[in-house]
Amino acid sequence: MSNKAEVIVIGGGVIGTSVAYYAAKAGKRVVLLDRGDIAAGTSGACDGFIIMQSKNPGPHLDLAMQSAALYRTLAAELDYDIEYMPCGGMIVAESEKQAQLLQGLIAKQKQAGLQVELLPIAQARQSEPLLAADLWGAAYCANDAQVNPIRLAQGFAQAARRLGAQIRPGVEVQALLEENGRVCGVKTGQGELRADYVVNATGVWAPTLLSPFGIELPIKPRRGQILVTEPLPPMLNHVLLCACYLIAKYHPEELDPTDRQHRLGVGLAVEQTAHGSLLIGSTREFAGFDRKTTLAGIEAVAQHARRILPALAKVNIIRTFAGLRPHTPDGLPILGPVEGLPGLIMAAGHEGDGIALAPITGQKVAEYLK
Repeated sequence: MSNKAEVIVIGGGVIGTSVAYYAAKAGKRVVLLDRGDIAAGTSGACDGFIIMQSKNPGPHLDLAMQSAALYRTLAAELDYDIEYMPCGGMIVAESEKQAQLLQGLIAKQKQAGLQVELLPIAQARQSEPLLAADLWGAAYCANDAQVNPIRLAQGFAQAARRLGAQIRPGVEVQALLEENGRVCGVKTGQGELRADYVVNATGVWAPTLLSPFGIELPIKPRRGQILVTEPLPPMLNHVLLCACYLIAKYHPEELDPTDRQHRLGVGLAVEQTAHGSLLIGSTREFAGFDRKTTLAGIEAVAQHARRILPALAKVNIIRTFAGLRPHTPDGLPILGPVEGLPGLIMAAGHEGDGIALAPITGQKVAEYLK
């Protein structure tokens, strides 16, 4: 096997596999490396939301809308069932204060071209009847959708392989190689591999590769705990968030540290998978690299979900899991060349938006690989 490529992609999640696919599609000789397996990290421990209305107007929403357009034909393009469902989405408001927060966001999103509206709870319950009757209302966007993150990463990887990319799981990258001030490859446990460009798509682990060069990336792991139910008959018609989810993500200063739900950053995120199980989340906790679930987190998520969807009180939880989201201070991913390290391209820091932004991230990053 050759030890020279044009592009090395580090990371086998939805971002890394997307980059590998779009780079291979552009005609590049690509090698993707991951110390584990495809989607074995964050991408295998999250929900599958492709949700527009949780994005702030500006670059964040612009990227999400471009990505949503790519998703509509992505399964056919990859020739792989990624369980894409254009189901629409709702963000639930429990109070008038939360509704006002959503209303301000919606006004800006409409100016940016997103079709979204705030519905009174009676109207929202016409299409999502399991919502609690005493909620204030819900923002609704028909452009929201969902996908299976593991199948998405597998689909990108398999399509990249058909285009000539090497997909090499079980290869740990130990360090970046640098010559004459330029990144020129990677050192692995199986030897050195050289390339014209290296793409760092390692999510919460992205800073590790840059710290030897004195570069501190502002990416921190933020744990999200999720509950999985038994397979159920169809219960939900949309993907659902609540306003607390947005507050925990964008305005943590408004949370009350004496309240357990707030302290754990709990916000509703629930979807029904193609196989019938509900994924119910989640927390937003700075707990280092600890991926264990906790009794406090599980209880807080379950209680909050039951408050918004009372029918969940009679549903059995069969397992729980937690994933690490790559948090950045401004909520935006870090994309593009690294100043001071030519040859290195960043594609990390998506936090809870990696699924929604995966296709556009791969397409945009591939444009840097001239």
